[in-house]
Amino acid sequence: MDVEGWYVDPYGIHEARWMSDGAATALVRDGTAEGNDPPPATPFTGEPVPLPDIGAPDGADLLRADDADVREFDPQAEEDSAWNAFGASSGGD
Repeated sequence: MDVEGWYVDPYGIHEARWMSDGAATALVRDGTAEGNDPPPATPFTGEPVPLPDIGAPDGADLLRADDADVREFDPQAEEDSAWNAFGASSGGD
C-alpha cells in the first residue's frame, strides 16, 4: 500500500496521523499543532481517508539553511545594541 501523507487518524485518537508506506506513524496533528503519539498496537481497519495538504503549495512555508540573511559579525554593533536594549547599569562607578 503506497499511502503516504496526512490522513484522518484511523484510530480516532487525533484529527490526523501521518501515514508512511501504508502504516500509521507516531506523528499526529490536532488543528495546526503537531505531536508524537505512537499508534496503538492493534492494526486499523478500513481505508485511510486522505486530508488536504495545509502547507503552502509553492513551498513558501519552508526555510533552507542557505536562505539565511547572512551579515558579518560586528562586535561593537552588538554591544551598542545590548546597551540600547537594556540601558546602562546604575551600579556604582
